Amino acid sequence: MNTTELEGNWEEFKGKIKQKFATITDDDLLFAEGKKDEMMGKLEQKLGKTKEELHKILSDK
Repeated sequence: MNTTELEGNWEEFKGKIKQKFATITDDDLLFAEGKKDEMMGKLEQKLGKTKEELHKILSDK
């Protein structure tokens, strides 16, 4: 998934992540231009998931 795809579907992704992981807050999902890697790193750490696992979660429809 590239940054353009992530930005284009961001609201959908936020809802999906928050449904699957109750510990995730809006602050954890702040997405700023150029900060994708930082945000994904925070999610990896908080959820104990790898980048690949997070990308799979975000890609599942």
